[in-house]
Amino acid sequence: MRFRAILCYLCVASLAGGLAFAAPPGQIRVQVNLVNLFATVRDKHKAIVTGLKQDDFQIYEDGQLQEITNFSADSDLPITLGLLIDTSGSETYMLSSEKDAGSRFLGRVMRKGDEAMIMSFDLDVDLLADFTDDRAKLNRAINRAEINTGGGGIVQGPLPQRGPLGTNFYDAVYLAAHDKLSDSAGRRALVILTDAEDNGSKVNLQDAIEAAQRADTVVHVLLVAADGGDQVVAKKLTDETGGRMIVVRNEKNLEQAFDQISEELRSQYTLGYSPTNKKRDGAYRKIKVEMKNKEYSALARRGYYAPNN
Repeated sequence: MRFRAILCYLCVASLAGGLAFAAPPGQIRVQVNLVNLFATVRDKHKAIVTGLKQDDFQIYEDGQLQEITNFSADSDLPITLGLLIDTSGSETYMLSSEKDAGSRFLGRVMRKGDEAMIMSFDLDVDLLADFTDDRAKLNRAINRAEINTGGGGIVQGPLPQRGPLGTNFYDAVYLAAHDKLSDSAGRRALVILTDAEDNGSKVNLQDAIEAAQRADTVVHVLLVAADGGDQVVAKKLTDETGGRMIVVRNEKNLEQAFDQISEELRSQYTLGYSPTNKKRDGAYRKIKVEMKNKEYSALARRGYYAPNN
């Protein structure tokens, strides 16, 4: 009951207060009529493309070409990162490898000025480590993640839940984005190890997506499942937030997937523009980032919500 009440309050709060500053399926925060977004560029062989200039990009909002006013190819912009680990029964045989690979991933990707938090989710959502740059603390938190298949009644955690028990994947994304990342500085990203199957959350997939969008958070999903997991859900979540879904079937794939995400997080371009549509109507606006070189493709968020005041 308490978990349900908290989530209902958060949903109302995000709708009431989020329009003034954020964005949805591919978006960026709007401040002083400036829309900012991050883009990763790959060639036709899927290799990361670096060294591009502002003139290599084109941005369209609702089909209208926009003038890019801000541009940076700085790979050292601070990252605020959430590592979310699925600890439901379906991850029993991979959890040990996930923990080892997750620790090595943080060691590779984190630099001075970066912070990370660790969360696990199963029948409830647990914050194992709040934002910190202390690698030892983060590693200890990862090692505390353990499989929880529960039993019944009330599941204890920072946000207890009563009722049908299951994997609270959507709740974890919502809480990580809305509660933890929305007020964070720098680039924001979630890296989630899961099969993307949810059967216990109080919010739905669209709620989770919108929370990430309004927090300007890119979501990457490492889909860890012997049967491939729910690729439809994982792809929708990542596509709408400008992230990537990578299917992981074994330990070798897991290391490769973390390497790819690490490379992307350190190879993003920052683009900004002042929208030609000056209406402050709270409406959702679609964004499309195109490359002048048609052998390249850009991965970026797909839109934002305009301010409403």
